[in-house]
Amino acid sequence: MPESPEHIIREEIRALAPYRVHDASGLIKLDAMENPFELPLALREEIGYLVRDAAINRYPDSAAARLKAQLRETMGIAADSEILLGNGSDELIQMLALAVAKPGAVLLGVEPSFAMFGLVAAYAGLQYRPVDLNRDFSLDVVQTLAAIDEYHPALVLIAYPNNPTGNLFDADALAQIIRAAPGLVVIDEAYHAFAESSFLPRLNEFSNLSVMRTLSKLGLAGLRLGFLVGHPGLVAQLEKLRLPYNVNVLTQIVAERVLRETALLAEQAGAIKRERRRLFGALQSIRGVTAFPSSGNFILFCVSHADAVFEGLKQRGLLIRNLNGVHRSLAGCLRVTVGTPQQNRAFMRALNESLEAV
Repeated sequence: MPESPEHIIREEIRALAPYRVHDASGLIKLDAMENPFELPLALREEIGYLVRDAAINRYPDSAAARLKAQLRETMGIAADSEILLGNGSDELIQMLALAVAKPGAVLLGVEPSFAMFGLVAAYAGLQYRPVDLNRDFSLDVVQTLAAIDEYHPALVLIAYPNNPTGNLFDADALAQIIRAAPGLVVIDEAYHAFAESSFLPRLNEFSNLSVMRTLSKLGLAGLRLGFLVGHPGLVAQLEKLRLPYNVNVLTQIVAERVLRETALLAEQAGAIKRERRRLFGALQSIRGVTAFPSSGNFILFCVSHADAVFEGLKQRGLLIRNLNGVHRSLAGCLRVTVGTPQQNRAFMRALNESLEAV
């Protein structure tokens, strides 16, 4: 008698838990680091006309030439670097992992950090070797360099700013790690719009460095567009793993148009940073709450009875992210996305009520 079909699946895949996305129906959604601001009505109407005339009966431009040209202009990408596009950053991480997945190859990361790094390592059959951050969430440079020396990782992935902790790692410490790594190093700058530092201008300092970004945090999360900037030789190899037409025609049209609105994008990012400062100050003022400084569009904070507080917020119409139990250094921690002023006020009211109820 044949075995059940699921036994065909690799053991390490069957052992995984799926990435969970909470249902936000009817809730103020502050759990996924999305930009809370809509595009102006006039721009949305223009996009509507562009989409109306899109040739959706045809395959998109596989090279996405116009979109790449606009990315170069908007993001200040040097002519001697190449761009690889992905259906979100997740697809780029998967391409990278598949590209280096020789038998016994290691993906090195830090923890706590973006959960997809470890998940994609498992998908690709890589060994995942994370190094714990220090108690203040800074890089443990000594242990990271020791892990590089021990495991000789084919790929190092580090988020900058880090998710979910929100902090920017010391740039000199990161440079030490890049120089010591024998394989590829990719700095994930998903939150670059809210940070004061980037490794994109430093690509030519390091032959093994690439920088990855996404448009999701800029207000285009629904389009699913990520991009990697790296040395042309590396990107040429990674292009072999990119599925044809991975960036659809509607994403290309809308992203190319919105990226021309540099003043609007900067204005919205500035508003989020201002709200981040206010929200951080409000959290700091509450007895029993420990909030951590952030260079992203979210804030990590810890409370007693985190699970009960999380449920209390949901009962009061707010959805944030519960990180209690995800990693030992995140015990009691929750993460809230910076919303509009109205959303942030609603969150603070609900948080105070939830804290009083436990």
